[in-house]
Amino acid sequence: MKTIEIRNGEKKIYDICLDNSYGHLREKLEELGVSGRKVCIVTDSQVAPLYLKEIANMCCGLASKVTHFVFEAGEASKNLTVIEKIYEKLIIEKFDRKDYIIALGGGVTGDMAGYAAATYLRGIDFIQLPTTLLSQVDSSIGGKTGVDFQQYKNMVGAFHQPALVYMNLNTLKTLDDRQVCAGMAEVIKHGLIKNRDYYEWIKAHAAMILERDYDTLEHMIYESCLIKGGVVERDPKEQGERALLNFGHTVGHSVEKLKDFEWLHGECVSLGMVAAAAISMHKGLISQEVCQNIKEALKAFHLPIRVDGLNPEDILAATKSDKKMDGGKVKFILLESPGNAFIDREVADNEILEGIGACL
Repeated sequence: MKTIEIRNGEKKIYDICLDNSYGHLREKLEELGVSGRKVCIVTDSQVAPLYLKEIANMCCGLASKVTHFVFEAGEASKNLTVIEKIYEKLIIEKFDRKDYIIALGGGVTGDMAGYAAATYLRGIDFIQLPTTLLSQVDSSIGGKTGVDFQQYKNMVGAFHQPALVYMNLNTLKTLDDRQVCAGMAEVIKHGLIKNRDYYEWIKAHAAMILERDYDTLEHMIYESCLIKGGVVERDPKEQGERALLNFGHTVGHSVEKLKDFEWLHGECVSLGMVAAAAISMHKGLISQEVCQNIKEALKAFHLPIRVDGLNPEDILAATKSDKKMDGGKVKFILLESPGNAFIDREVADNEILEGIGACL
């Protein structure tokens, strides 16, 4: 098992554990002080048949009570109505401030369970057990929790750090190829914003990654966790550097919304990265060759670089309702070079439209 500590100065906040099973989970739960506390496992209808029984059995005999809440899988469930049902479950089961929620599943599960934990009784502890590549390299780390409001992505939420992130990397074997490739968008993003050598390594190991070679995946996920973990350590509430993690997300979230969440998050981020790279090129920051290289890296993992059926003006309008707006301006993350990103608050509408045009 590999472990990364997330710290706030000298104080450890939580561990990120990478393992090939859930074999060390019970001892980590004991370390946290779960013994004698109540546990509610929140998961979805796809993940529950695979892992719910195993995790519940592991908690039995340790926790004073083990219960679960299963919701219908999919982004459509990521709303306040389902959160209310989680609250109701916790109230009926008499959960108090020292009890735990366990998020077992992908990004939707982690965001929802984390938001319920952040707001129930003004905050209880929760544990992330991410089962998708996207959630392992991205959404389970950093304490961003929340739900969608109407058609607005992650518009309601809170920062609430997990007590533990524990990854069983063999859960990735249960994913279809589309889910794995969608997760690779966030992996590629990490290389592009922070580490050129890592970006080059990803491209060089595309075949092994797609074959789901365990050692290759372990190295990749570990490196991505180091990058994201380091960023959120330095800027836990997105006052500066953490905004770099939004590379590709402004246009990506707009496409996600306009496509009624039919496309996976990583697929939309891929399009957003194409747009951001194009804006960077038109501003004279990166060359056309670099821009094309980014497209080829995305294509190597079967990620989309174009989308049909959307109006560029509609995408632009949707960016204006993005939660990352700053003083009425769209806050774009652009590239000075692969591995070196920065925040640009002065991207004009015509430049955004030019970037959007690159993926239409």
